[in-house]
Amino acid sequence: MDKNEIKLLIEKNELEEALIQLNAAIDVDRSDDDLFFMRGNVYRKQNQWKQSLDDYCSAVEINPSSPAAFAYDAVQQILEFYNKDMYNP
Repeated sequence: MDKNEIKLLIEKNELEEALIQLNAAIDVDRSDDDLFFMRGNVYRKQNQWKQSLDDYCSAVEINPSSPAAFAYDAVQQILEFYNKDMYNP
């Protein structure tokens, strides 16, 4: 399965199948940062934050200009967010 087909699975929210295809593709080619970025996105959609961050880091290690760098920062901000109003009514 090529990357465009996997992207389509992700867009259609068929995350389990996308994950299976991404795992198989990564087993074949661990040097493709886009595969790690896409898998990180799948994990993010599943709220599996650690796996998402790990994959984004792998993508950035392969390609420092990968969009995974921005995604990594975005996930970090999500995880660090808290609503101050909830603590100070």
